[in-house]
Amino acid sequence: MSLKESKSVKFNHQPQHQNGHLSPSKFAKLFDPEASWDKDELGDILHWIRQLLGLVCGLIWGSIPLVGGIWFTIFLVMSSGIIYGYYAVIIKVDEEEFGGHGALLQEGIFASITLFLLSWTLVYSLAHF
Repeated sequence: MSLKESKSVKFNHQPQHQNGHLSPSKFAKLFDPEASWDKDELGDILHWIRQLLGLVCGLIWGSIPLVGGIWFTIFLVMSSGIIYGYYAVIIKVDEEEFGGHGALLQEGIFASITLFLLSWTLVYSLAHF
């Protein structure tokens, strides 16, 4: 059995709660540089981090109120920086195993842009008109 297969098998035997919530070991995995990741699992995590960032930034941008293309650019740069920092610095995955930086940085970007623009526009429109 190769190292990659043994890590995959190790993950499949972790305890899960019956109600579908993350067990403490799964939550700890989010910040464990020694944990093993498969492509779908890491993609899902990066996708949902981006969605959370899109929603939070959209709510903040709309409530302050911030307007203009510069704030959209700042969101994109900030979001990509946080995603890069997460996979390269915090969990330290080898990006080449997951298709390179481009593939990892694209994960969830279009959905997060949509959520960001929607929440930004709605909050701004409701709060300031």
